[in-house]
Amino acid sequence: MNWDDFDVFCHVVDDGGFSAAARALDWPKSRVSAAVVRLESDLGSRLLERTTRRVRLTPQGEELYRKAAPIFQRLRELQVDSRAAVTEMAGKLRIAAPYEFAAHHLGPVACEMLSRHPALQIDIDMRYEPVDLIEGRYDIVFTAVETVLPDSDLVAKRIFNLPRSLFAAPGFIAQHGQPGSPADLTLLPVIGSRDDSVWMFHDAAGLVVRAAIHPRLRSQNATLRLQAALAGLGVARITASFCESAVREGRLYPLLPGFSCEPLRMYALLPGRQRLPARVRVFLQRLAAVHGSGAMDRAREV
Repeated sequence: MNWDDFDVFCHVVDDGGFSAAARALDWPKSRVSAAVVRLESDLGSRLLERTTRRVRLTPQGEELYRKAAPIFQRLRELQVDSRAAVTEMAGKLRIAAPYEFAAHHLGPVACEMLSRHPALQIDIDMRYEPVDLIEGRYDIVFTAVETVLPDSDLVAKRIFNLPRSLFAAPGFIAQHGQPGSPADLTLLPVIGSRDDSVWMFHDAAGLVVRAAIHPRLRSQNATLRLQAALAGLGVARITASFCESAVREGRLYPLLPGFSCEPLRMYALLPGRQRLPARVRVFLQRLAAVHGSGAMDRAREV
């Protein structure tokens, strides 16, 4: 039994055909085809249905791929990690991310990697609007998700769940009082993001509570929302880490302690899960390590 044949079979599936797998492996197409034929012969079952335009997995092929692909993917990742540990990373890493996430979470990691690898370049574009990862030729696009990810052909890895709470300035609380429940927010000045119309909470029993809001100020920029909250202009929903110093200094107070806000879910969108450049893998690993996140969860892969 030749274990390389299993890997070649996984390549054919991942890359979408024999020709693409041959290019990825830098092999003649005939050698790729021979490896799959040999594997089918060894296993005594047909794994791929071949047509002039495409290949399709048979039921036996689907079962084998489901079991074998994670093993060989992990081996490839270990190879990339080992090479990255002993070789100098070079080239350009292109990233798009919302402003605050880039400044507070990506900046320290980028600086660390640039210090360690003089031949590496990193471009970080601050973007709020949806970004076309392929058209923009980005290696990673970080995006904030309120509920669920939209359908996409990209690979999405969940990086963080950023806890959020409601905050207001002492002067605002003195004027308007403390809200007793999410329903009270309907009658209070609120500072929201661009598409905010409903904020969702969980009560002490874990039940979902929705509050309709009517922001007097809307902005995608969390810094601007924080400034408005500090100025006493309304109740703001902000990630706890972003306003930590203001809370510690008494310039903001948390509201509705009996209710928890929905967290802000941060995802890294990648063009594919196979053969990620070392600079991409190492950046994501360092991001998880620096900010205390465990191994990044695979949220959805299409």
